Amino acid sequence: MYPILEKRNLAEGIWLMKILAPRVAHAARPGQFVIVRADEHGERIPLTISDYDAAEGSVTIVTQAIGASTHKICSLEQGDAMADFAGPLGRPSEFVNTPLEELRQRRYLFVAGGVGTAPIYPQVKWLHEHGVRADVIIGAKNSRMLIYTDAMRSVAEHLYIATDDGSEGFHGMVTGLVEELIERRGEHYDECVAIGPMVMMKFVALTTRKYNLKTTVSLNALMVDGTGMCGACRVTVGGKTRFTCVDGPEFDGHEVDFDEAMRRQGMYRTQEQRAAAIEAEREAGHICRIGLDK
Repeated sequence: MYPILEKRNLAEGIWLMKILAPRVAHAARPGQFVIVRADEHGERIPLTISDYDAAEGSVTIVTQAIGASTHKICSLEQGDAMADFAGPLGRPSEFVNTPLEELRQRRYLFVAGGVGTAPIYPQVKWLHEHGVRADVIIGAKNSRMLIYTDAMRSVAEHLYIATDDGSEGFHGMVTGLVEELIERRGEHYDECVAIGPMVMMKFVALTTRKYNLKTTVSLNALMVDGTGMCGACRVTVGGKTRFTCVDGPEFDGHEVDFDEAMRRQGMYRTQEQRAAAIEAEREAGHICRIGLDK
C-alpha cells in the first residue's frame, strides 16, 4: 500500500496528492509517469509525475476527476492509501540526458494547458536547478482554473498567464501569447515543450512550426495500460507507428499526426461515460441500502 501524505484541492475537480513511494521517488525523472490503482478492484490509471522528492520518498500526482476511475482516486483522503503505485515508466524528457554545457546555451519555452501544467513543473524545476533558462505560459479557461502558478513562478525565468475569458493575464489562447512573445516582444527560444489538451498541443505545434521552433509534446492522455500491451496508445509520428507508453510519452510535435491521435482518444469516451454511470448507480444503491439499514 502507498499512503497519501497530502491531499490538496487545486481547482474545481482537480486534486494534488503526495504519495509515499520511496523507490519511485528515487528513480523518477522529469517526463515520466506512474500507474495508479485506487484499490484492488480499481482500474489502472497512468498519471504523469508532477513532482518527486527522493529524500522524503514522495511522488506528487495531479488528477482531474472526469470518469469513474479518476473520481475514485480523487475520493481518497490524506491518510488513505493507494493499492498500487508503479513506476517510474516511460522515457524521461530528452534534455535530462543532454550535456549541461549544451543545455545552458539554450532557452526553453513551456506551454501548459489546464492539468498539463502539473507535469511541466518538474521539467522546469529540473532545468532551473541545473542553471537552464525557461519561460512558461500557463493557459486556462478562466482564473479559477489556473493551477501551479506560485510554484511555477519560483522556478521559471518568466511566467505568463493566458485565459480564454481574459480574467487574468493575456486575453486569448496560448497560441496567441506565443505569437505575442516571439513576434511583438522579440523573445528568442531554442525549444518549446507543450503539454495540455490534444487540440491545444496541435495548434501550439502549428504555431511554432512557423518559427522553425523545435517543439516537444506529451501524449500521456492516450495511455491506457501503460505497458504497450493494449495498443490503445498507438500514434503516428513521422509516418511511423509509435506507442506512447513505451516510446514516449514525449514526441516531436511537428511530426505527430494529431488528427489520428484525437480520433483514437475519442474512441474511449463512450466507455468511460458508461463506466461513470455504472459507478454512480452502484454508489446510489449503496446509499439507499444505508438508508434502509437505518
